[in-house]
Amino acid sequence: MNASHAALAEINSRPKVGEDPNLAVYDSAAVARHYAGLNYLTACEQKLFAAYLKPGSAILDLGVGGGRTTPYLSGIAARYVGLDYAAEMISICRSKFPALEFAVGDAADLSRFESGTFGAAVMAFNGMDYVIPDDRRLRALREIARVLKPEGVLIFSSHNPRSIFIRPSWDSQRVRRLAERIAGQSSFVAPVVWFLTLARVLAAAAVATFGSLARILKRLFTGAFWTGDGYWRDPAHGGLETHGAIPAAVVRETQACGFQSVRILGDDYPRPSRVLVTDWYYYVFSKIATGEK
Repeated sequence: MNASHAALAEINSRPKVGEDPNLAVYDSAAVARHYAGLNYLTACEQKLFAAYLKPGSAILDLGVGGGRTTPYLSGIAARYVGLDYAAEMISICRSKFPALEFAVGDAADLSRFESGTFGAAVMAFNGMDYVIPDDRRLRALREIARVLKPEGVLIFSSHNPRSIFIRPSWDSQRVRRLAERIAGQSSFVAPVVWFLTLARVLAAAAVATFGSLARILKRLFTGAFWTGDGYWRDPAHGGLETHGAIPAAVVRETQACGFQSVRILGDDYPRPSRVLVTDWYYYVFSKIATGEK
């Protein structure tokens, strides 16, 4: 495919702003810069990528954003392709990683790729929840199944619509370092650590309490909370139409598109997952080989 044909394919395969309420947000320069500045893997991603992605396979990185997952995935892949429907995101990725392959495109239309091209597909940062509405997400899952090799792996994460409680959290090592700066090497380090820890625990509890109350008011009155599958308005980046589903619903939907569930892990790993606490889940699926359905 020559450059002009490739550019035309990108335009044709990309949803129009009117068709997707979130595209204008993700395609803005400010939001693209935000994602371009992220350069880490979550604990879940580190564990699942290491366990289920085979070095030397072809990997399709869907919803690549600003390239947060690119260094790791491209480092183990024989062929790496980053895809995003926001042209601004892809422009940034091409600037950051000029030697790698990126394309503007919709996960629901992977016609640029032949069937059985990839050994694995990854859609991190809950990207699947923004392939909306439902029929477009189902097309995306079927398209991903098509471009994967037999028994190819799909890893993605998705919001938990029943997450209404926020766990208090704080950095104990940071508290310790602050105490040492205040008390120096004197015998007062231990009392200062105790006092600062107490203050930090109380502050974290207050933040978690108010955050939980706000989330309860937003989600408790949505159909998504009660049915376990639906939409709500996320205030991130000025407002995003967001889909989420409980694990049973995600597994049911993905299995109907040609996959079998391999593993589910809460984003709060290594802490245990809790139905009303875990913000989102990471899923590992494998493509069902022909004849196994």
